Amino acid sequence: MTTAPTPAPGTRESLAPAAPAMTRREVLEALSGIMLGVFVSLLATTIVSTSLPKIVNELGGSQHSYTWVVTAMLLTMTISTPLWGKLADLTNRKTLMQVALAITVVSAAAAGLSQNIETLIGFRALQGIGAGGLTALATVLMADIISPRERGKYMGLMGGVMAVAQIGGPLLGGVLTDSVGWRWTFFVGVPFAVAAFLVLQKTLHLPPVTKRAVKIDYAGAGLIAVAVALLLLWVTFAGDQFAWASWQTAAMVGAALVALLVTVFVEKAAAEPIIPLHLFRNRTFVLSVVASASVGVAMFGTAVFLAQYFQLARAKTPTESGLLTIPMVVGTMLAGIVLGRIISNTGRYKAIMVGGAAVLTASLFALSTIEVDTSFVLISVYLFGLGLSVGALMQNLVLATQNTLDVREMGSGTSGVAFFRSLGGAIGVSALGAVMAAKVKTEMTTGLAQLGIPATAIGDDSGAVPDLSQVPESVRGVIEASYSTGITTIFLYAVPMAVISLIAVLFIKEVPLGQRSGIEQVLDEGRQDERAERVATAS
Repeated sequence: MTTAPTPAPGTRESLAPAAPAMTRREVLEALSGIMLGVFVSLLATTIVSTSLPKIVNELGGSQHSYTWVVTAMLLTMTISTPLWGKLADLTNRKTLMQVALAITVVSAAAAGLSQNIETLIGFRALQGIGAGGLTALATVLMADIISPRERGKYMGLMGGVMAVAQIGGPLLGGVLTDSVGWRWTFFVGVPFAVAAFLVLQKTLHLPPVTKRAVKIDYAGAGLIAVAVALLLLWVTFAGDQFAWASWQTAAMVGAALVALLVTVFVEKAAAEPIIPLHLFRNRTFVLSVVASASVGVAMFGTAVFLAQYFQLARAKTPTESGLLTIPMVVGTMLAGIVLGRIISNTGRYKAIMVGGAAVLTASLFALSTIEVDTSFVLISVYLFGLGLSVGALMQNLVLATQNTLDVREMGSGTSGVAFFRSLGGAIGVSALGAVMAAKVKTEMTTGLAQLGIPATAIGDDSGAVPDLSQVPESVRGVIEASYSTGITTIFLYAVPMAVISLIAVLFIKEVPLGQRSGIEQVLDEGRQDERAERVATAS
């Protein structure tokens, strides 16, 4: 184990002897419950990805419905993430994690009972609230029990769990959809959630929360929700329901900007702001936010449409679609485990993030060149690179930010980065989904016209997701080519977002990783307060 450097005089680490660290066994036991919670969250998100084309088709949804099944969850996850983070700074984090688990699993089971696309979207939105808690709280709890310097190797274990969920989710979803029906993709996570709840209860032991008045900034949370919802609705419907340059655009964007402006004044005046504005004076936090938002666009906004490429452009089954995403997830897993070890051993992380952003840019551009007959081997190489880049960036941006935060603001700062990553992903899915829907519609109309076939040959003109088994052979080729062109277009649109991530990461200043966990810092501060009280009493 690397020897800790001597703290500089006058710093917090030099004021008191270090608190006793948790043993490796205690860390692993506590981490097991946290990992199970992350697994449940990711499984709930990924398991439906390969089933969505069939789900939306059976429930009579459109391409916009397809996008909103994903976006609804991302929207509520985005809005709720900073609220969960603020609660983590004020109340018991283990209890919050268990509440988030309960919300996630109950809403997932309810989604499985949906009889129409609107109900499904509604329960997916509720599911996002729980997922927002699990996403925000898992990394905060890791900071509680593991020091920044040691966190890399444990994040490798977390990366392995994430990879299992990302590999197993789409694959399990495809198998269940092909064998017993898509509804079981929502029910299968229930036993995992129950196990996570019980393991957390038994293994995770945190020091008592400092007694302080809990003041939730409901006004700030509401304004953030309004602004995010308006932006998402705008990018979803602009170019389809109304023109980009229209009074509707002016009204929605203008209202969103006004809501954001008012949010700034509300947060300044709030006793416990949802996102403390002074965090934006932290250079690492700001640059991590920019990079995370861009990574969110690239990651969520492209990965969510891969199932449509494989099933509608390449005529693969949901199970085959899940198998074809394995290279991307293997890349994420390897990046998390190997690069995490390197960071823990060297204490250096910036070069890894710069390399990840560069690979992200190259991989997205490569994916924008695939066509309806591109070799699956070549596509696998591109997806592997995409997975490597996400593994190198996502968790390490959080690590870099946590390393510069005060322990009392770990929840707000960590959830702030997660908030903007989810916001980027939600806007990315909505915007790219709108671009793709318009492109597919144009390509399909043109292709059918060239064959002298009316658009009604594939159903209606509502933008419904087609079922390839129900269309004539002559039309099938047009549909496949249209979806191939539409999906590769959104990969190209995501490239500038990856470039923004690269620029942001280049300007992050690398700060030596700290040697103490959040629990150790809290205990040390408590000892310092007791010593100060004794000195004051004696004098």
